[in-house]
Amino acid sequence: MKTINTSGKRKRAIARASLKEGKGVIRINSKLLEHYQPLLSKLKIMEPLMLAPELSKKVDINVKVNGGGFQSQTEATRLAIARALVIFSKDKSLRQ
Repeated sequence: MKTINTSGKRKRAIARASLKEGKGVIRINSKLLEHYQPLLSKLKIMEPLMLAPELSKKVDINVKVNGGGFQSQTEATRLAIARALVIFSKDKSLRQ
């Protein structure tokens, strides 16, 4: 089983994502993405997952994020997830 570790930064927020093969479970600071609040932040985090829907159902992603405000944490998380998906898929069109 292959595990990919990536990070994303925005201002003072740092997110570390680890991606591995699984069933599509996404956790942010041990919370499921379905329970993440506020809704706008949740939708921003889901954007890279919507660009690769078939891939996001095959992997589990665990993100630890700290520092900064909630908006910076959201964008750092989004970047870390996107980088992990690109590395996992090795798809050049997804990178674009």
